[in-house]
Amino acid sequence: MDNVQTQIDQLVKSHDVVLFMKGDASFPQCGFSGRAIQVLKASGVDVKQLKTINVLEEPEIRHGIKEYSNWPTIPQLYVKGEFIGGSDIMMEMFESGELTQVLKA
Repeated sequence: MDNVQTQIDQLVKSHDVVLFMKGDASFPQCGFSGRAIQVLKASGVDVKQLKTINVLEEPEIRHGIKEYSNWPTIPQLYVKGEFIGGSDIMMEMFESGELTQVLKA
């Protein structure tokens, strides 16, 4: 595991809720990242408690996270070290009530 993978692993495991996104919670820089933040807010996540990583500022993480998760797109949500998915999966899980359960577990 190289440094970027180790860094990502530490980020994912040291915060309850981590979102790798374009931009940050107060200024998402793509529609999918914006939707991810809205879904998290609607699920009861205090965005001040949310750990976001702006992949636009960290190109090595932008590429590394795709390898780490084996998932090709950003944003990517992790809850308690588990990869949840991107904004489409987050939306589906939110609509079914599953996301709120995962976040509160």
